[in-house]
Amino acid sequence: MFGDRWGVTDEDVARSYPCDDFVAAPTLRAWRGVRVGAPTTVVWRWVAQVRLAPYAYDWIDNFGRTSPRELLGLPEPRVGEPFTSVGGRGQGRILSVDPGHQLTGTIMNAVLSYVLVPDGDEATRLLLKVVMRTNPVVALGLCVGDLVMARRQLLNLKQLAERTPE
Repeated sequence: MFGDRWGVTDEDVARSYPCDDFVAAPTLRAWRGVRVGAPTTVVWRWVAQVRLAPYAYDWIDNFGRTSPRELLGLPEPRVGEPFTSVGGRGQGRILSVDPGHQLTGTIMNAVLSYVLVPDGDEATRLLLKVVMRTNPVVALGLCVGDLVMARRQLLNLKQLAERTPE
């Protein structure tokens, strides 16, 4: 599908993601990834903070509110909690979490898994997979839209993690 991959390797695409356990026969499957020059412990704290804001284009997906640019010391995410927040209101639901390794949730009928893979001592591969069952034409449009938003989100998380002391 057009736009289904950005920043990922064939190995990243071939791996199993927790979101795969929640959607049988998805019509939309999209993989995104970025190498972050920070250890997984730091990257995880930013991924876990997605519960507060989308971290993509705030003027679009957060009603103009700026996503936090500092870590706020949140407790570990828990299954059943809101997955993210838009304009200060909880959205979606966390489906699965393995602190420091993966966060999976659902929002707008899609299931997303953020997976952290150590890449040496001081770097992390931050991977995102999105799956959904929908009309194939709708899936194509959503895939392209997600590419724009997820790319910005991952690049923002990368930048924030890389400037955060361990």
